[in-house]
Amino acid sequence: MKVLIIEDEIPAQQILLRLLGRYFPDFTIMGILDSVDTAVNFLKHQTPDLIFMDVELSDGSSFEIFRQVDITCPVIITTAYPDYALDAFRNKCIDYLMKPIEDEAFRESVNRCMQLCGATAAQKTAPDVTAYAKPVHKHHFTIKLGSQILVIDVNDIAYFYSNEKSTWLVTRDGKQYMTDDSLTAIENEVDPAKFYKISRKCLVGLSSIYTISKYFNSRLKVTLSPKNIEPVIVPRDRVQSFMEWLEGA
Repeated sequence: MKVLIIEDEIPAQQILLRLLGRYFPDFTIMGILDSVDTAVNFLKHQTPDLIFMDVELSDGSSFEIFRQVDITCPVIITTAYPDYALDAFRNKCIDYLMKPIEDEAFRESVNRCMQLCGATAAQKTAPDVTAYAKPVHKHHFTIKLGSQILVIDVNDIAYFYSNEKSTWLVTRDGKQYMTDDSLTAIENEVDPAKFYKISRKCLVGLSSIYTISKYFNSRLKVTLSPKNIEPVIVPRDRVQSFMEWLEGA
């Protein structure tokens, strides 16, 4: 079975890949897409057997994809929000998995899809790991300061954050510089084993995490070092993937 993942958060991508590798290792991963535009362009030329689709993508709602292309394969929605269930089933999605995704719910959902497609788990095609291979991660960032250009090694970066439509790079010694790249673009350039997008406004490096404490409503509060910004809050729907990232780092 050929699978396409439409998801803009790298930890969520990794969770889906882990679940597929654990329970359905014979599936072929066609690719991982993180936006409406890339998904529309892909689906105009290729047809997967199954799509895992987040709702909120980097450039808008994934339901816009259904309005631009005719999706004939089963779609499983993966989201942290229950509000989109009606829209999902109006677009003939076969299932709606809430994040954090539980293993058993994932297996049952895919098995239902396989029955619907008349497919079997004994596919002979090996996973095409090159289909979703990421480019080499950045080793350094360049910062323009007037007529000068600074070269900052990625190992010297504590975290990135956005503020008032600007993106800032903070070094481990407390210096901060404005960058031209968006936080989403930077997330796709750095090694996901070393950096985690803790919220839509902060991409943290492992070495920058000073303390982690419980916060109300099942969230976490993370204090960063150096303390150039206030402690950041891990949303409830990202707590599991954040802890998995910490444990796997």
